[in-house]
Amino acid sequence: MSFRSGNAVRLLENGEQYFPALRDAIDRAGQEIFLQGYIFEPDETGRSIAAALERAAARGVEVRLMVDGFGGRSFVAHLMPRLLENGVKVLIYRPELRALSLRRHRLRRLHRKVVVVDGREAFVGGINIIDDFHADGPAHPRYDYAVHVQGPILAPILASAQRLWRLLSWVSFRRRSHQPLGAPAQTEAAGDIRAAFVVRDNLRFRHAIENAYLDAIGSARHEVVIANAYFFPGRRFRQALVDAAERGVEVVLLLQGVGDHPLQRHATRALYPYFMKHGIRLFEYQRSQLHAKVAVVDGRWATVGSSNIDAFSLLLAREANVVVDDEAFAAGLRASLAREMEAGAVELRPSDWRRLSLLQRALTWASYQIVRLAIGLAGYGGKH
Repeated sequence: MSFRSGNAVRLLENGEQYFPALRDAIDRAGQEIFLQGYIFEPDETGRSIAAALERAAARGVEVRLMVDGFGGRSFVAHLMPRLLENGVKVLIYRPELRALSLRRHRLRRLHRKVVVVDGREAFVGGINIIDDFHADGPAHPRYDYAVHVQGPILAPILASAQRLWRLLSWVSFRRRSHQPLGAPAQTEAAGDIRAAFVVRDNLRFRHAIENAYLDAIGSARHEVVIANAYFFPGRRFRQALVDAAERGVEVVLLLQGVGDHPLQRHATRALYPYFMKHGIRLFEYQRSQLHAKVAVVDGRWATVGSSNIDAFSLLLAREANVVVDDEAFAAGLRASLAREMEAGAVELRPSDWRRLSLLQRALTWASYQIVRLAIGLAGYGGKH
């Protein structure tokens, strides 16, 4: 992980802040856009972003859109044909023709949410192209984060987008892309923040994001706050949190209380007694669906990105996070987390677990075993 100084990094909360900023950047584009995403829904938000991409292509911008084949199934059926007709170049990462299986190669998804515009600005985070509100869900928007960045960090972000586009072009068409990948990264100083771009892939950076977390937790002296949507850490990660708590660090986990994957949520709850036994504070977010993947350590180290803390993100999917070493940015993210915890989260106590019925405990432990089995069938076990 290579930190670069001189960046501007702006925190964006939920789609309410993210989508207007993204549309504005697309509408400013003059040369080239890369957009990588997992979900691109044909809802009001998706159609709005698609229209902005079409406008860019119409004025001569080279628009390169990459969507995951499993998460973007609705996109392929409903949005992709029109985008192609209107000059947007589209690649589908691992097209899915049937239900997702537990075979390892089929679980290697494109889970990044990265946008680069003209090599001058980028967005990285956990927000999919999808309406912020569930049609029949809570009155509050899905809770998530992204960052808008400018400065020297654009160099690795743009290089990563170019590399993956060339790779997928080769895999899709069995020929190298000779199209010029135009706008160079604008790396002049844009602020005073030290930041790094960290990816997880299946070649050179298999453990990069996990190791970034572990290094930060291992050096923590005061506080570790993690908000994560799908939290099912391996042994190394669990031990790092426990070690931090035992040396006096305040460890706080903000996890899903309202989720879209009940099996995963129940499996996570099986870990609660272990964490509470070691003094780790647990909060469940009840106001809406928590989709964030962020953390703050000791009021200075912070990360925002797409990576969950489970085997599928840390060991299989292509992920991308921005790591920031800056007190002011970390303070802003920490304050945002505090507001949401105060407004929409419930702290859990050991007594809450003891009050669960035998049926609820059985469901929790059965879910835990099923998720462990799925990880094992995918070829991962032991410390992971």
